[in-house]
Amino acid sequence: MSNAKVQSIPAGMHSVTPHLICAGAADAIAFYIKAFNAVEVFRLPGPEGKLMHAQLRIGDSTIMLVDEMPNCGALGPKALKGSPISLHLYVENADAAFARAVAAGASVKVELQDMFWGDRYGVVEDPFGHQWSIATHIRDVGPEEMQQAMQKMAA
Repeated sequence: MSNAKVQSIPAGMHSVTPHLICAGAADAIAFYIKAFNAVEVFRLPGPEGKLMHAQLRIGDSTIMLVDEMPNCGALGPKALKGSPISLHLYVENADAAFARAVAAGASVKVELQDMFWGDRYGVVEDPFGHQWSIATHIRDVGPEEMQQAMQKMAA
């Protein structure tokens, strides 16, 4: 046994990591690779072909996945008829990333557009029920200008 100190947060991980529950996690991995250029780090198959755990990297971030397991209370967004969670994905080119996600099978929830807060932004829903906002920051907007723009938009 090694005397080396174990890091409390593993190398390459951040403090908060999304852990997605998917009906068909293996298919979700294939979709995320195609739609978001994800890289599969590893998967841990369990009994009956279900994934007990999988880990992907999208850009500099980690996403964990697991198959639905109703007997453990692990249900995905479709089984729950939606999710209050949206994943926000910053990319170099929102237009290209948005088009790639739609071509891979995502449905458009909010058309890609320039937003008052300074992002080119749109929202897609993946085939597993998870919503992804895709954005590229295109201009810096101060809090006062943002507040005024939001009020103008809401009027």
